[in-house]
Amino acid sequence: MKKALEGLKVVDLTSALNGPFCTMILADYGADVIKIEPINGDQCREWGPIDEKSGESGFYCYVNRNKKGVTLNLKSEKGKEMFFDLVKDADVVVENYKGGVTKRLGIDYESVKKVNPSIIYASGSGFGQNSPISHRACYDIVAQAMGGMINLTGYKENNPVKVGPSIADHVAGIYLTVGLLIALYNREKTGEGQLVDVSMVDTIFSLLENALVNYTVAGIIPERNGNIDPSIAPFDVYECKDGFVAVGVGNDRLFEKFCKTINHEELLEDPRFATNDLRCKNYVPDLQNLIGDWCKDYTKKEMEEIMDKAGIPCGPILNVKEAIEHPHIQAREMMVHCEHPTAGDQYFQGCVMKLSETPGSVDTPAPLLGQHNAEVFGLTEEEEKELREQGVI
Repeated sequence: MKKALEGLKVVDLTSALNGPFCTMILADYGADVIKIEPINGDQCREWGPIDEKSGESGFYCYVNRNKKGVTLNLKSEKGKEMFFDLVKDADVVVENYKGGVTKRLGIDYESVKKVNPSIIYASGSGFGQNSPISHRACYDIVAQAMGGMINLTGYKENNPVKVGPSIADHVAGIYLTVGLLIALYNREKTGEGQLVDVSMVDTIFSLLENALVNYTVAGIIPERNGNIDPSIAPFDVYECKDGFVAVGVGNDRLFEKFCKTINHEELLEDPRFATNDLRCKNYVPDLQNLIGDWCKDYTKKEMEEIMDKAGIPCGPILNVKEAIEHPHIQAREMMVHCEHPTAGDQYFQGCVMKLSETPGSVDTPAPLLGQHNAEVFGLTEEEEKELREQGVI
């Protein structure tokens, strides 16, 4: 079946997560992604879990599926020459070096634009290209810290906590994808290429939602509040007989249904809970405790069924195994199999965006180190051997 991005040539200079996640999305939907690694490989080839039999990283294999893989020493003149040969007819270059590195290597946007004026050059870094601290290295935990997320996560009485998965990387990768697709659309109309600049810290900052306007409008600096939402109530996690469930009651109509469902219609006459704003102000401790006490009499499944019947948003707190096996995840093909030449069968996340006519899919495994050198660079066996000996590939 035809894919939406077929014919799009992407030169991928990324490592770790935010950049590879962006190019994974492009590759899943048909782009021809050529991943360039240093001759000793992307750093995340060493990130766990490591398959004991093959030595392959599950992390690397997941985020680099559907790509062709080459190696290139960009500090060598020959390596740089081979890079520019690749980008002459490319549509997109994606990189996620820290600020200033591509300029020092001579492969920055201005340099690439000289050989390909219509190039879309997507840059995903910790701090962007024009920050006073652009030069700094950054990982997800640093972006979550400086973007304001960690200070909002956890409970007041405990130390701040990082959000579990690397959301700065993942969402920065999504923003990078959206940005370069916007730039491609503009190029279709104008013929002009451009630089797309995404910062991981900006990404986290953009996700702070109501925390920002709570400060700018109300003068309140929000702090950690556990599972309670600052702008909706009830909106919390409650303990059941066999675990926990999340319940969200986002408006007065739902609150009326909810009160009837839990057999506490007297709450509808209580002036403390007459509006959502009042419920937020008066949620702790009385309303929170009352709901919590009611939930303890039910299992997660019973809670889910009761709330589903009433039309109240509710879901069980699932561990990874439970989430993978949930009928929703299975029906949506959010877990897929892929056969790797050395690691064997791999089972990982599928494609999120479901397109009716040009769907994405996982067709090929992540490349072995330098697997496509000869194919991509058009090398004979002898030329490939010579370049290896010279330390170019």
